[in-house]
Amino acid sequence: MNPIFNKIFLGLVVFATALFISCEDSSEALSEITKDRQEPLGTATNIRLVYTDSLKIQAILTSPKHVDYTNLSFRYAEFPEGLKVVFFDESDQENEIIADFGILYSDTKLIDLRGNVRLQSHNGSILVTDQLFWDAESEWLFTEKPFTFENNDYNFEALRLDTNKEFTKFQTGSLIGTITVSEQKDSLDQQ
Repeated sequence: MNPIFNKIFLGLVVFATALFISCEDSSEALSEITKDRQEPLGTATNIRLVYTDSLKIQAILTSPKHVDYTNLSFRYAEFPEGLKVVFFDESDQENEIIADFGILYSDTKLIDLRGNVRLQSHNGSILVTDQLFWDAESEWLFTEKPFTFENNDYNFEALRLDTNKEFTKFQTGSLIGTITVSEQKDSLDQQ
């Protein structure tokens, strides 16, 4: 045999052996790498979502950017450049929420609004805070952050809020501000 051919053949054998030895089933390693990757399912810009129930518009959400992570085990969607939601009450009156950032948790129906959150109702009531959670199923609002609230009867600041969407049932921490209170006689006092 030709010595040059022997050297080439030997070199190929060494190369093939090294290649064969270094090859292993990397599917487990690959799945481990991709397991922690949280790539979005999709991204959309300048979105407008209309939520309806029984052919009646309930809310209109607009946002410059929507990032969809509903492909993950804990599904959610982000609005990293802010959002505006106009929602309608039973009388079709408009109420509005704006925030710098939002997360919608699909499975829990919880919405986390952050940064310059402003809720304004059709009657002029205004709530301002840095973070506000909205439980869409129970139609409940809550925050542990300081907030201000004002309407015809109230003008106050507090830390912590837990309220229904009409603000007729609420709990707060310590209050600073003005609250109009009307006194009603107790039925026992009238006897």
